[in-house]
Amino acid sequence: MKFRTEVILRESVKKIEVEDKIFSIGSCFASEISDLFLQGQLQSANNPFGTIFNPFSINNAIKRLHDSEFYEEEELITFNDDYISLDHHTSFDTRYIHKTLDKINTKIVEGNYFLQDTNWVIITYGTSFIYEFIPKQKLAANCHKIPQKFFKKRLLTYQELSESIYNTILNLKDICNDDVQILFTVSPVRHTKDGMTENQLSKSKLITSIHEMIDGLDYCHYLPVYEILMDDLRDYRFYKEDMIHPNNQAINYIFDKFGEAYFSDETKEFIKENFKIYTALEHRTNDEKDPKYIEFREKLSKRIEVQQQKVKHSIFKV
Repeated sequence: MKFRTEVILRESVKKIEVEDKIFSIGSCFASEISDLFLQGQLQSANNPFGTIFNPFSINNAIKRLHDSEFYEEEELITFNDDYISLDHHTSFDTRYIHKTLDKINTKIVEGNYFLQDTNWVIITYGTSFIYEFIPKQKLAANCHKIPQKFFKKRLLTYQELSESIYNTILNLKDICNDDVQILFTVSPVRHTKDGMTENQLSKSKLITSIHEMIDGLDYCHYLPVYEILMDDLRDYRFYKEDMIHPNNQAINYIFDKFGEAYFSDETKEFIKENFKIYTALEHRTNDEKDPKYIEFREKLSKRIEVQQQKVKHSIFKV
């Protein structure tokens, strides 16, 4: 007897290998998954513009990374004594214009360099809603807690969604490895502040637009992350206390299902051992001269050496 409806990920013909590079961009869920890639010691880069949610802003970010186009002073605004880019997350805000620009443009250089050798791109859209900053008539990726009266909120049109997804694909195909695989997901995090009905409309538009734009493209795929949480893990025990964000158990479940479908056998074993090492490295002691602790660290170092021999890139950087 079955007590749940399981969402099955179709096994990928092409697999993620231990030396592959994985670039992710989008909502906070993209960061959660990227963190697991890093814990597994795969080569991963995530959100060089910070957390962003809508396809228009994500396309803008990919375009700037593709062109390696730096931001200039006139593109920033000031609020509460901070210099701000409306294309970026609040983590880029500083009190000094040169520092804000340096943080932004450093990430553009890093992102452009990483994309040129990327094998896999994971894009996680969060919403179809976007905010226009009225004083500059500019569509914003983040409102930076600026008063709502300065913004006009609306849903992106199907044309805007389709063009954003299409142009994102074009730029990625141009800058990444020839055989790059692009994986699209919709974040399972519900934007309840938009309203429950509005959130469903927003997510539906994203899912529809993705499927329409990637139909027939064998290097583009849709990962049913949203459906796993909504239809497979249909219980609030898989959410954090806010009842909106998936908890670690849910994220790990989704990551495991993704790995079963997309990781090679070698990658699965590599990540499995690295997760164990990562957990062991978290162990702390009050007495670092304790012989048992010294022996524990020596054995751990040997395990890391064995893992390091399997790949060319550095792992467990301290």
